[in-house]
Amino acid sequence: MDEQDDEPRGRSRRRFLGAATAAGIAGLAGCNGLMNGGDETETETSTGGGGSAPEQIGSGRSPFGDRDLSGGVSMTEMPDLEGELTLYSGRGEALVGELISYIEELYPNFTVRPLYNSAAELVSQIQTEGQNSPADVFYSVNAGALGALKDRERTQQLPDEVLEFVPDNFHDPDGMWIGTSGRARSIPYNTETFAQEDIPDDIMAFPEQSSFDGELGWAPTYSSFQAFITAMRILEGEEATREWLNGIQELGVNQYPDEFQVARAVADGEISAGFTNHYYIQRLIAQRGQNAPIGTAFTRGDAGAVFNVAGAAVLDTAEDDSLAANFVRHLLSAEAQDYFARTTFEYPLVPEIEPIGRLPTIDELNPPDELDLTQLSDLEGTIALLRDTGVL
Repeated sequence: MDEQDDEPRGRSRRRFLGAATAAGIAGLAGCNGLMNGGDETETETSTGGGGSAPEQIGSGRSPFGDRDLSGGVSMTEMPDLEGELTLYSGRGEALVGELISYIEELYPNFTVRPLYNSAAELVSQIQTEGQNSPADVFYSVNAGALGALKDRERTQQLPDEVLEFVPDNFHDPDGMWIGTSGRARSIPYNTETFAQEDIPDDIMAFPEQSSFDGELGWAPTYSSFQAFITAMRILEGEEATREWLNGIQELGVNQYPDEFQVARAVADGEISAGFTNHYYIQRLIAQRGQNAPIGTAFTRGDAGAVFNVAGAAVLDTAEDDSLAANFVRHLLSAEAQDYFARTTFEYPLVPEIEPIGRLPTIDELNPPDELDLTQLSDLEGTIALLRDTGVL
């Protein structure tokens, strides 16, 4: 052990996992500030009059106590990291900075130089910088941005020993990027108004439900919502998507600046259902308690059931390919996967690490089989359609 490392790495690991839980408890105390637009945000790409929509950070406290992570691969079993690495991160510092700092501090001769911005803006910056880009690794909030860089031939193939951490559907078929955590589209509903069986399992059926008249909420400037509509265009076609958007508007849908606000409005009884990523519901339950009047429903095999991923890619400008790939490997460690589950209630993508909260397992979800996540990078037509139908 290097003399600069004054604490055994195994002990550091336990301290980190404990700190993640403590941070979640502190998050409960500070949650009101976060919901009012505090600094603890992750920015998703936003288009339209709503400006940049913050992704609110909720509690990471596990309701089930300490977890057994023996099924995953610990960072202590991974190759050491040594040298300097420039990370372009589309995930906010408040969300992943603690994890990145932990990895950096684990290795006395390793330094991470992060640049935080929205994923879309970082993709543009990488393109503008060309071969002069200092970036080694790109860390994205969604697969669309990773696919955009792959399409521009700015990524390089990850080693098989990294790709094998997750199932094949959570990494690029050519190995050019890999998912590190996942988020499912979902329907939050108020349990005092609806039972789960009242919520259609077909997303295209929602405009036909008169019980939702004036009771639905969405956040159309949010990138996750726009990816959902992009998936609908791919799976159902342009005209069917146009009819769906018009139909939802005819129901008198309520508009919010971000999807956490949609989930909160559901729990407050302001509306009775909405369209969000799954983790906003879990974060709200963590804040308000298991008796909060909000449930989670999922559609099946359609755009409303898309399972998207945050993920990472090694760029073609990486100074040390091996170091960059091994850093990505650390994002798939047992410690990192549990960190995602505890701090954001995202789905861990390494099968041995289970999600936290009242959630089905990944295998119990029903995402559309025919959708390639990299297709979600095609936002231009979606923005045009949202504007043409008056949503934006």
